Formats: sequence, structure tokens, C-alpha cells
Amino acid sequence: MALPDIPIEPARCFWCDSSDLYRHYHDNEWGYPVGNDTRLFEKICLEGFQSGLSWLTILRKRENFRAGFAGFDIAKVARFGPADVERLLQDAGIVRHRGKIEAAINNAQCAEKLLEKEPSLAAYFWRFEPSAAARPSRLTADVLRTMGQSPESVALSKELKRQGWKFVGPTTVYAFMQAMGLVNDHQEGCHVRQAALDARKAFHPA
Repeated sequence: MALPDIPIEPARCFWCDSSDLYRHYHDNEWGYPVGNDTRLFEKICLEGFQSGLSWLTILRKRENFRAGFAGFDIAKVARFGPADVERLLQDAGIVRHRGKIEAAINNAQCAEKLLEKEPSLAAYFWRFEPSAAARPSRLTADVLRTMGQSPESVALSKELKRQGWKFVGPTTVYAFMQAMGLVNDHQEGCHVRQAALDARKAFHPA
């Protein structure tokens, strides 16, 4: 009797094999270019919440974060007050860290100020995309494990801090850049790498 075919999982980056949720995020979101200001703001806030935790922890709570933070609408979050902070501190569905909650509200206010000078957050963030020449010639798992930040993430971190943003250190900013497609850190052999490259070629930052 013939044995049933066993589906063969495609090759993926080394970090995403611990759960189906992680694999889905890796295959469909991570590393694809993003030009939507709400998604960019959400991600930089969630990267701040991740500080000291795993991204999978935050990913499992992402829908709760979206509900608690008004879908990460910048104008709405910028107007959160003390009552909202206390409400969020009672929300067991998110990471209940006062400093990180207050930082997200502060960053919404900073984003509003930035948008008084810039056409969009996307236009601003994408100026920090590194040139192809600045990237490693071959992205293996070993190379990627050494890449916790970059000159561009350091520069963007400094600029954001100068403008008053919080929880935006260079490592946090580099993780943001990886996720939003400003860098394509899908390793060699990953089945998503070429798709992300193709998406970047078709993408036109605002």
C-alpha cells in the first residue's frame, strides 16, 4: 500500500519555526515593504513593547494591542490621557508596562509633529533605507545572527530620539527596519527572500 504524501515545508529563516503563527508572519509580512503610516507606527510601537521580550510574545498579543490602542491611529493615540494609561495597565491582553504604554502615547505625539514637516511617516522612514552596497553580499543564518543593528538604524534612532521619541534604540529600530522591508534579511535559501525582493522592486515609497 502506498504511503500518503507528507507535505514538505519550504525552507525558511532560522528564527521562525517555533509556531504556526510565527511561520505565517514570516511568510506573509516580515521583510515586505510597507508604506502605510498606521502600520509603520504600529510596528515601531510594538517593537518598543518587545524590548526585553520575544517578538512571538508580542505577536500573540497584537490584536489586543490594536484594540487597546485604537488601531494605532496616530491622532487618536496622541490624545490618550492618564485614564487611558490606567485602562491599558488593567488590560491583561497586552504587555502592562507603564513606561512602554506612555512611550507609545508620547511617540504618537512626536509622529504628529513629524507629520507637520513631512508628507508621511513612510517618506521619512524610507530615507534611511541602506544602499545595496552597504548590505552583506550573502545573508546566511550565521551572518544574520551578528546583525543586531546597522549604521542606518543607529542614524534613525538618533534622529528619532532627538525629536523626543522613546524606546527607539538602534536594535529596536533595526528590528523595525527588518520587519517593514527597509532591509531584506530573509536568509539565503529562504523561500520568501525572492518574493520580498520582487515586492521591493515594485514598491515606491511615498
